[in-house]
Amino acid sequence: MTDPNVTLLTGAEVTKLETDESGRTVTGVVVSRGGDREVYRADIVAVSAGAATSARLLLNSASDAHPHGLANGSDQVGRNYMFHNCKAVVALSKEKNDTVFQKTLGINDFYFGAKDYEWPIGNIQMIGKSNAEAMRGEKPKLTKLSPEWTLSDVAGHAVDFWLTTEDLPMPDNRVTVDGRGNIHLAYSPTNDEEIGRLYHELKKILNHTGMAEHHVLGKNFYMDMSIPVAGCAHQAGTCRFGTDPATSVLDVNCKAHDLDNLYVVDTSFFPSIGAVNPALTAMANAIRVGEHLMARLR
Repeated sequence: MTDPNVTLLTGAEVTKLETDESGRTVTGVVVSRGGDREVYRADIVAVSAGAATSARLLLNSASDAHPHGLANGSDQVGRNYMFHNCKAVVALSKEKNDTVFQKTLGINDFYFGAKDYEWPIGNIQMIGKSNAEAMRGEKPKLTKLSPEWTLSDVAGHAVDFWLTTEDLPMPDNRVTVDGRGNIHLAYSPTNDEEIGRLYHELKKILNHTGMAEHHVLGKNFYMDMSIPVAGCAHQAGTCRFGTDPATSVLDVNCKAHDLDNLYVVDTSFFPSIGAVNPALTAMANAIRVGEHLMARLR
């Protein structure tokens, strides 16, 4: 590290946040490091461990002042867990596709709805190029008897797309912890009709490009791949921000309503996730909150 006021600890896991008797101020960050227990103190504490793990930390920090978890007076910590409703699609072109990396095209025409549908159905973009090894790994039973050259030939004609539809914030889609502090996730998919409509719109487009409907293969990462949670990305929503302490965890500056010096600055703060990668929004918000913290420190 080149900054004298920044210290990076490796091999350290934050296990709990301690507060004073009033429960309004975080007084200690409890860390397990090399088998030892260490406690760090600061005037302001910012948590940025990711939507699932930030919720876990707050829930594991329950105390007499916060019996249901730190900052959880609203019972919203861990709730409204979201990740993107995604579908990978392989279209087969009659012409060979020699592209090595093809994530160069995105279509937002249907982001806020389609011609015959008023609700948002999402974003279409290209993804990295298919290859024989990936096809065999994703569909081992289907490709078991296929010679490698046939898969390579198919992959050579593949044009690959990624469809993203907004996941909806549902209170029962949530992170909880057990008595040993381990994460448990309850999740039911949302917006199935919307992802189906987006797939339909893509197939209509491909019909005009020579890749007819019978040349399109869908791989739905919620069902067909049997990895509904393990294959997820872009987790968000477990510490949503808002103006009402009864329905949100954080205020508009991402400070916990229930505490004076605790902030959460990862994608936990999202009240909804949209249908695009949330990384730039997370970065922009971190800069915004950082400027707020600098003003507060001054």
